[in-house]
Amino acid sequence: MQEIKKYVEDNKQRFLDELFELLRFPSVSADPKFKDDVLKTADYVATKLREAGADHVEICETAGYPIVYGEKIIDPALPTVLIYGHYDVQPADPLELWHTPPFEPTVRDGKIYARGACDDKGQFYMHVKAFELMMQTNTLACNVKFMIEGEEEVGSANLGIFVNANVERLKADVVLISDTSMISMENPSIETGLRGLAYMEVEVVGPNRDLHSGVYGGAVANPATILCKMIASLHDENNHITIPAFYDKVVELSDEEKKALNAAPFDLDEYKTDLDINAEWGEKGYSTLERTGTRPTLEVNGIWSGYIGEGAKTVLPSKANAKISMRLVPNQSSEEISEIFRKHFESIAPDYVKVKVTAHHGGEPVVTPTDSVAYRAAEQAIVDSFGKAPIPTRGGGSIPIVALFESALGIKSVLFGFGLDSDALHSPNEKYDIYNYYKGIETLPLFHKYFAELSK
Repeated sequence: MQEIKKYVEDNKQRFLDELFELLRFPSVSADPKFKDDVLKTADYVATKLREAGADHVEICETAGYPIVYGEKIIDPALPTVLIYGHYDVQPADPLELWHTPPFEPTVRDGKIYARGACDDKGQFYMHVKAFELMMQTNTLACNVKFMIEGEEEVGSANLGIFVNANVERLKADVVLISDTSMISMENPSIETGLRGLAYMEVEVVGPNRDLHSGVYGGAVANPATILCKMIASLHDENNHITIPAFYDKVVELSDEEKKALNAAPFDLDEYKTDLDINAEWGEKGYSTLERTGTRPTLEVNGIWSGYIGEGAKTVLPSKANAKISMRLVPNQSSEEISEIFRKHFESIAPDYVKVKVTAHHGGEPVVTPTDSVAYRAAEQAIVDSFGKAPIPTRGGGSIPIVALFESALGIKSVLFGFGLDSDALHSPNEKYDIYNYYKGIETLPLFHKYFAELSK
């Protein structure tokens, strides 16, 4: 541990400078205007993998953005760790809500503020620097493969094709992913499950053009009003989702599982203060930790219609749109839920509007084992680094590729994240603690050490 700490201390400014350089690339995969920047980011990642000591580094083309691959095979007889991450980021909008420019990383109170700081540039880059550390100190105990993609934030549409076409190349004993969070640095944790995702877009169309709201209002249905009513009907008075068959395959936690989940440190007052809300909201009969980690949800991610510019324009809009995501729990299928949603949303549309439902992308829920060699290696690494055992938790987010790794490669994943739920992922002013960044670089080499030892 002292050798690890010394290497990090001797190189901490360089580690930070390199991360800042990575964060300056606006690698927004959702917006075609950033295409060149996304491609430049892939080049940068490949360069840094080579400099860290990886062999056979390649920018692998796909139908979308490329996947950066690199490896270091020190002994085929040793276990192999496949490290997954993504270099693309969410759009920075709304820009006016950022306190500092989203692609000019800024440090305030020991925290790095930038789009992608935590999700996932800061987190995957910990692995690159931890790999460099192990190479430079001659302590690499496992074979390592890197697969860093550029389309995670838009559903990883091409990664599955790449994985299925490169099963032998990607052969490994475990997938190591840092794209999740811990409870806190005082209460380290490891996520043992992720929810799935079904992401939809809906369009409600009324008249064939925008209308004068005085001339036609009250005689022609307003698509914005109808859309709001339809969306509101998707939850009942107990905040239970009303779509028929939505819960059919959901398995309730046992009393023992609920007790273990709710034993994790959680301060509801602190939670509300952090979000500046007066009360929590959610499905009746469940705690906040249950709602965010083990229950399915339906949320509106965006809604638009009519005139939203400066001043007033009295218009009855021709159409209204919304983007809706559903987080799924084990046994639910993203394909099945997408179809259930489509049929239901179309069925509740009144005759005076037309409705179109489009499925964008999805992913399957996963639960990772806590009795595997890999989990025990991560657990021991945290004990050594933090001085206490990690708490197993369930994550509310989705990483669709985790289920694919299991089905295509036949291997489980360890969700070894160092972010915090308060890091404003996908929001303005996303941040990542410098302490967490360095702590990850210190802890990850210990995982490799213990994974090699426990695999014997």
